Amino acid sequence: MAFGKKADFILSEQPDILIVPECENKERLDFGLYTKKPNDIFWYGDLPTKGIGVFAYGDFKIKLLTTHNPDFKYILPLFVYNDKTSYSVFAVWTQKPANNDNYTEQIWNAVQYYSDLLDGENIIIAGDFNTNTIFDKPNRIANHSNLVDFLKSKDILSTYHHFHNQIQGQEKDSTLFMQRKKDRPFHIDFCFTSSNLTDKLINVEIGKYEDWTKHSDHKPLMVTFDL
Repeated sequence: MAFGKKADFILSEQPDILIVPECENKERLDFGLYTKKPNDIFWYGDLPTKGIGVFAYGDFKIKLLTTHNPDFKYILPLFVYNDKTSYSVFAVWTQKPANNDNYTEQIWNAVQYYSDLLDGENIIIAGDFNTNTIFDKPNRIANHSNLVDFLKSKDILSTYHHFHNQIQGQEKDSTLFMQRKKDRPFHIDFCFTSSNLTDKLINVEIGKYEDWTKHSDHKPLMVTFDL
């Protein structure tokens, strides 16, 4: 929320591509006078105060693919490109379905629908998944573990788990502290990439509770590649 007033803090990390769930629309963005402005912005949402924003810095541009299925509203298939390279980026902010409490259902159905787009290289699927293996329920196909396995079958891996040699559901770092309380930690934000990008990882870092809690209940997941 109110990303424009907080942008300076994350821009100190010098991102090339920034995915911001719960972001105000372009008309409401109010960057500070000395805040670096993005080269391109893509925003999608129903409420002007709360959608998903994707920001490109440097010389990158962003386009929504025509294959976007509005049934998976906040799982956006994007073409992110410059003169030298391009990426298929899925910006994620999962929503709870109207008829149940399974946040994984939306992203699970989306990756099935976009299955053909997940073949190949330069694939990035990143954002707030609102899910983790610890929330799996017996006999539920659309669960986090099956999602991870499906992406693995596409040679797409979680950058955090690959880089830090972590097991899904047993993460040493948390990306969300519910209601900003230190005793309510969860790992629900992810960046999955195709193996050609995973092989080029330099660092995967999650912001520290002490540094970021005043800005958000989520902590930034920062992924650096040697491209």
